[in-house]
Amino acid sequence: MGLMDNLKAKAGQMKGKAGSLAQQHEARIERGLEKAAKTVDTKTKGKYSGKIETGTGKAKDVLNRLSHMDEGKPRS
Repeated sequence: MGLMDNLKAKAGQMKGKAGSLAQQHEARIERGLEKAAKTVDTKTKGKYSGKIETGTGKAKDVLNRLSHMDEGKPRS
């Protein structure tokens, strides 16, 4: 096996572990994202609210895909 094959195999294993952890702790991760977004928004005095909301939304979408990837449902 070459170096790239080894890296691909390890990446697949890590993706599976990340999905499992995301599934187990989805609510905690979402609360953490919300808390971090609120803190940053407060510190920047609302100057970047739109960008913070966009970033938080994208992070939640990824979390949702990760936590539901084993269900066999096609995700869009």
